[in-house]
Amino acid sequence: MTEDNNFANENGEEAVTENVTVESAGASELSATEKPTEVYDAATAERVRALADERFNDDSEVLISIRNLQVYYKTGGGLFRETKYVKAVDGVSLDIRKGETLGLVGESGCGKSTLGKAILRLTEPTGGEILYKNKNLTYLKPAAMRSQRKNLQMIFQDPYASLNPRMNVGQIIGEPIRTFGLQGDRSVDEQVQELMETVGMSRRFVKRYPHEFSGGQRQRIGIARALAVDPEFIVADEPISALDVSIQAQIMNLMGRLQAEKNLTYLFISHDLRAVRHLSDRVAVMYLGKIVELANGKEIYREPLMPYTIALISAVPVPDPEIEAKRERIILKGDVPSPINPPKGCHFHTRCPYAIDECRRIEPALAEIKPRHFAACIRISPEHPHIEKNEAEGLRVVGEGKTDFSFKN
Repeated sequence: MTEDNNFANENGEEAVTENVTVESAGASELSATEKPTEVYDAATAERVRALADERFNDDSEVLISIRNLQVYYKTGGGLFRETKYVKAVDGVSLDIRKGETLGLVGESGCGKSTLGKAILRLTEPTGGEILYKNKNLTYLKPAAMRSQRKNLQMIFQDPYASLNPRMNVGQIIGEPIRTFGLQGDRSVDEQVQELMETVGMSRRFVKRYPHEFSGGQRQRIGIARALAVDPEFIVADEPISALDVSIQAQIMNLMGRLQAEKNLTYLFISHDLRAVRHLSDRVAVMYLGKIVELANGKEIYREPLMPYTIALISAVPVPDPEIEAKRERIILKGDVPSPINPPKGCHFHTRCPYAIDECRRIEPALAEIKPRHFAACIRISPEHPHIEKNEAEGLRVVGEGKTDFSFKN
């Protein structure tokens, strides 16, 4: 089990987290940092939080609500140097409804894992709010947050580093049961063995140690440990990235089966868009600390709107040799900009093939371009949703930032 980080002292005075200084418990304003670069559009955020996949209507229970969440890390600075901040998560607002899987995709370094850890308070947020069943977790003291851990669990990316090599499987899976006093009428050993069978492992392995297992088996142990406290919400952080393809399929099928049996809610973080497509009800695309597109899982693959999303999906292989041979992959030029000094305007404009001068000045808001389909780009709008067509027709700024659009000379 991961220990809680200190967030506020016994008197509720300001405390220093591992990233930046924040104000006293219950405060919502940032201290010692600048405001997030994205203007928080409350109306759009409310609309985003109110919508989910078609199988989740407006009356569906919102399990996790993230409002304008920021995670900044202090870097550099000193007596004669300016203090700078790495904006790992910069103003993210999302809702995750009970029973759904929200996929979170993006390039390495975009802030996906940081967002997942911040939701569980494994990384302390700099600002914003995290609500679990309308209960604000953001400023809970360690003891109060610990009581919520049994409801909120995590499957870690590295299935070996996340397991204690000095503990056998029975001890690893049984630790959270003992920690939260969940023994009940059955012994811990009986519950551990049942959990092992639930994730497809033999009871005979209960006395074995992590180094005696393959990567896929170790990941199953991690899943069993997360399930031991019967949680409602699980952050799965790249749970299949360290596994070979055949084992990936087994783990994804296992996660899908467990969700159906236990009504679990997942935040599924991955850079593998095939896996995300297989598991997710909705997909959020993240770039440089911000959500740039959010839509139904099938819709976003069928009709991506953001140039960044289009490029990501073009990299997904198609299991048909003839189609794959004719298909052209979009290669983005340049590297991901530094989150210490992100570009002004649209963060993606330095790599976007459709960027215009206005993209360097106007920072787009996340807007609803199609029903339940949100994107952040000034070159698209509900009336003109396709950027390739807008480019061909000479349309310039058609989305957030200006009331009218102009034409090329």
